[in-house]
Amino acid sequence: MLQKEVVNRLAAGPGTKAYGRLTVMAQYYCKVVPVLEVPPSAFKPAPKVDSAVVRLVPHKTLPHPATSLKWLDRVCREGFNQRRKTVRNCYKALMDSDTLESLGINPTMRPENLTLAQFVAMANWLDENHNSQ
Repeated sequence: MLQKEVVNRLAAGPGTKAYGRLTVMAQYYCKVVPVLEVPPSAFKPAPKVDSAVVRLVPHKTLPHPATSLKWLDRVCREGFNQRRKTVRNCYKALMDSDTLESLGINPTMRPENLTLAQFVAMANWLDENHNSQ
């Protein structure tokens, strides 16, 4: 059981306000299943927040395996640190627009609209094409 807002962040999809680094990393490892909402009245004394139960089911095999978790973490961190920038501007120090397009990523999108698979694709490309961080 967690605060409802945290469960919403864990389960969010691309393009939503709640979608962020926590979402991408949680969904990398697990299927996130919100189970039920628990109102403050269920507790004594009642908290000032809503709660929710979430089920985290680890993937038997990762749907989008990353070759380097360090690169995946960095791609997520840089993308969500300045979420209003375009993908092209967020990652210009790491890759150019042609590389992004070759990975199936529109350089004019914002990181909050990228899927888990796209974050992993960038991380894997960086792992393959950069010797160090």
